[in-house]
Amino acid sequence: MRWLGRPTPAEPGPVPMPGATSLLEQNVSPATSPAAGTQVADVLASPTATAVLPENTLVQPAPRPTFLAAIPANWRPNRAWLSLIPSPRSTPFTFGYLVLLLGTSLLIRFGSSKLTDKLLAASSTDAHNMARHPFTALLTSAFWIADGGWLPYAVIFAIAVAPFERRFGGLRTALVFFSGHVFATIATELPVMALIHTDVLPHSAGRWLDIGVSYGFLTTAGVLVAMLRGRSRIVGIAALELFVIGVYVTDDPATLASVVTVLGHACAAHFGLLVWGPRLRSVPRIAR
Repeated sequence: MRWLGRPTPAEPGPVPMPGATSLLEQNVSPATSPAAGTQVADVLASPTATAVLPENTLVQPAPRPTFLAAIPANWRPNRAWLSLIPSPRSTPFTFGYLVLLLGTSLLIRFGSSKLTDKLLAASSTDAHNMARHPFTALLTSAFWIADGGWLPYAVIFAIAVAPFERRFGGLRTALVFFSGHVFATIATELPVMALIHTDVLPHSAGRWLDIGVSYGFLTTAGVLVAMLRGRSRIVGIAALELFVIGVYVTDDPATLASVVTVLGHACAAHFGLLVWGPRLRSVPRIAR
């Protein structure tokens, strides 16, 4: 019975070949260990190796290069300045109006002179047209620029109309703009019509070309000045008055047309400053 107490000899296991690596050792190698991640050197060394990412790791796609990314940082425009440019989303009235003025300016520039002269003569708010078709003249005269210089008016609209629309919205901007245009036109053309009717002025004074958008944007500018407080309002009023006087002096102050125009500018600016300004001062800013 001694054989019961003898220890059982261990069965011989497989003998590894020289230079071979155990399969268990391969499974726990750092190259494929989930906790350790994937080493680039191990992946590149073996064509059959598989990269294993750590747990809870999200792979984000590489961002596509944008247009501004190709521009040096010191050359990129400031976003604060870009926000002042009229856009169809933030200022649809201002943007659409500038597009319309650009179209009529291009028509004056490249269209036939016979067609453009006929359109301008029918759109003019002179005494002759105001006596025969006042509504058509009042509406269409605000869609033309006399000298065709669209770019300066685009800058003026960005300063005097777009801020108004951002504060009060497009519908109220259109109401104030066109009400100032109509009021200033009637206030200046009715006296001219009366003077022509009484033979104080010749009948030729009732057929000068009277078109433009200056009455409208001066009305919105007057409201914006009325929104200011303290010394800023005083500075704004002075700048508004100097603008009106500057346009008159640089135009042709000796002609009757320039006198009528400067009176219309003054009426439009003070209409916005004294009439619309107090009414809109308590109106809350629209929500964006």
